[in-house]
Amino acid sequence: MRNREELRLVGSGGQGVILASVILAEAAILAGKNAAQSQSYGPEARGGACMAQAVISNGELGFPKVRIPSFLMALTEQSLEKYGKNLPEDCVILVDSSLEIPEWLAGRKVYQAPILQAAIEQVGKPQTANIVAVAVINKLLDLVPPEVLKEAVSARIPKGTEAANFKALEVGMNLL
Repeated sequence: MRNREELRLVGSGGQGVILASVILAEAAILAGKNAAQSQSYGPEARGGACMAQAVISNGELGFPKVRIPSFLMALTEQSLEKYGKNLPEDCVILVDSSLEIPEWLAGRKVYQAPILQAAIEQVGKPQTANIVAVAVINKLLDLVPPEVLKEAVSARIPKGTEAANFKALEVGMNLL
């Protein structure tokens, strides 16, 4: 992890990108780092484009909002189009493999992972896509140790869903 990561997670309302950003921020805090989380979604909430952000730092935050994203994850083309433009050249970009990479991202470092497909086919629960994504992000950015991430997931998921969500973490760790 760089000294400060400014993460922007985008998708469709209902995909759990807000919970994913909360989990990443809480995992960072559990690991002794500083973190802040925020979100933005329109009145359409479920189904419309939404964005969640987390700032994670080894030092003082100074400003708790994302100013210059160092990382972007997009689960839908609509959200990528709405929230993914004007990124700095060194921004790490992760998109679901179902997305077509737009021309405006040509020449950029873009990772693709079958996040949505893995939640359906490997975990058996499409609603775990956000937890699959959390694991992929953590592996890609090396934010916190896997056991700390599992602890943060455990604190935020509904009781009775632990097995599926822990499987989603495992699946996500092996996607890249």
